[in-house]
Amino acid sequence: MPVTESPFDSSAPPYDEIMGPTGHPREAYRALWASIGSLSLAELRRRRALAESAFRTEAITFSVHHSQGGPDRLLPFDVVPRILRPDEWHRIEVGLVQRVTALNLFLADVYGRQRILGNRAVPPEVVLSSPLFRRELVGFPVPKGIHCQLAGIDLVRRPDGAFVVLEDNLRTPSGISYVLNNRRVMRRVLPELFGAYEVRPIEGFIDAMLASLRAIAPPGAGGDPRVALLTPGPLNSAYFEHVYLAKQMGIELVQGSDLTVRDERVYMRTTEGLARLDVIYRRIDDDYIDPTFGRTDSLVGLSGLVNAYRRGNVAIANGLGNGVADDKAVYALVPEIIRYYLGEEPVLDNVRTYLCLRERDRRFVLEHLADLVVKTVDGSGGQGMLVGPMASAARREEFRRRILSHPRSFIAQPLVELSLHATLTRDGFANRKQDFRPFVVTGDSTSVCPGGLTRVALRAGSTVVNSSQGGGSRDTWVLAEGARA
Repeated sequence: MPVTESPFDSSAPPYDEIMGPTGHPREAYRALWASIGSLSLAELRRRRALAESAFRTEAITFSVHHSQGGPDRLLPFDVVPRILRPDEWHRIEVGLVQRVTALNLFLADVYGRQRILGNRAVPPEVVLSSPLFRRELVGFPVPKGIHCQLAGIDLVRRPDGAFVVLEDNLRTPSGISYVLNNRRVMRRVLPELFGAYEVRPIEGFIDAMLASLRAIAPPGAGGDPRVALLTPGPLNSAYFEHVYLAKQMGIELVQGSDLTVRDERVYMRTTEGLARLDVIYRRIDDDYIDPTFGRTDSLVGLSGLVNAYRRGNVAIANGLGNGVADDKAVYALVPEIIRYYLGEEPVLDNVRTYLCLRERDRRFVLEHLADLVVKTVDGSGGQGMLVGPMASAARREEFRRRILSHPRSFIAQPLVELSLHATLTRDGFANRKQDFRPFVVTGDSTSVCPGGLTRVALRAGSTVVNSSQGGGSRDTWVLAEGARA
């Protein structure tokens, strides 16, 4: 990819989700905006307070242990839903199914015969040098070859209105519980907003998740496999989600201390004795899931679990080693991965990405640190990155030294202008920036939840949407084919 031409173009304003170029609401939003306009600001604030009360009553929280305000807080919620037209959603859905299908094939291959590397369809040195690639898993059997049952793919909308992929999350993606609860609470506190719309339901996604887990059960599990969600425990930032998903799927919620391995099989301790587990939906990172496999000081995993998995006596979702597909340097290769395995052009584009391990890209990045966003290849949650246009000279110099010292650890991208959406603030409505995380489930087939987590940067001008750094969320409506609006 040549890097001589500048990727920076600030002439186009961010895409306004609600208001069109004429200053009037876009067609899909007209009825919604009229309904919202019929309510006073005082009434809208009262409805938002009701939503917050519902979240608080049901402990719909996000733990932020480094904050000064206490370990748990509500995930801020905005009462103005995002609307996606059927044609917009169709492209997103097709593109996500394509992407996750290709990434599952890629994971099966790089931990198998490594054909894509042998054929040099992607640079082997990029994949094999990933800190998230687990060499010890090469040749490891994976039920039905499905490495990723649940994926969360982060999208942003460009100024021209097109959605592009910003990041892939194939390890332990979080957020689906907030998607489901946002819809439930929205219907409770602002039911009149739904009157003019036929919004596609999202509640069936829980059944799809459970079906994907049951689909990978060992052959000896029979027709009713026992499934459990393995959590690190209440101190985890997403513990609410773990509790919620286990309850909604009707499966056990367990910690490592609730389990034991006997004869390379996993059992759950119950009041009636040991009960064999067939499938584990884990929300623990690879390094902590088994002290004999990852970190020996892990207190939240289960010793012997990985060996039971290797023997085919228990299935684990998502699969171990998925982090190589989340590596932000490998992200840059996904278009080629799609072409290699599927023989198709990507439906959803990537954000232009520079790999600092490549000399030409690295030179360009170092010359444009003031214009680029620099990320660590294995980072998540918005942590440990440089936002060049907003960073101090000292901060940019720090990253210059880090890139020169460990170039494989960094990628860079142009600053992505997130789309704008009217948000209820203390002083009325104001535009705030947002992104989008839809969820994809893979079992006997691959499908997408018709909606997703729209994350909102609540401070004026901010691009920080991550829940762990003060972002909020809103309900996301996908309109049915032929729906009014």
